[in-house]
Amino acid sequence: MTIITEKDALIAYAKMLNTGEVEGFISLLAPDFRYASQSVFSEIEGKDAYRAYIEPKIATIKKNPTAKVFAELGETNAWGHEQCVLLAQGSKDDLVATLFVKVEQGCVIRADMCLIPAPQTVRRTGIYPGLEG
Repeated sequence: MTIITEKDALIAYAKMLNTGEVEGFISLLAPDFRYASQSVFSEIEGKDAYRAYIEPKIATIKKNPTAKVFAELGETNAWGHEQCVLLAQGSKDDLVATLFVKVEQGCVIRADMCLIPAPQTVRRTGIYPGLEG
């Protein structure tokens, strides 16, 4: 098993959103992976449940140019993390959320989509994994 860091997981997540290819991130998930969003009441539990959730979302983004999502690596000091992914929709400057991950024993065990801290408070890096330029 390859040992991954939190940064590796964030890069894989950003690349998934920027390219529409889910396997790179999905392959890093623990079987009992959990996903939560501050804007949704219930958590998604399990790698397979997350795949069933994210694949249709990615398909919608691919089909609809106005739904274009940009995932940028960010730096912050929130929720015990130093790094995150900034999410923007429509344009790179229309920031909507931040994503944090937790890695244990070489797998991503958790991802949290957050509205707080506000993505506008995160230091932007200009790095968009999977996008050229």
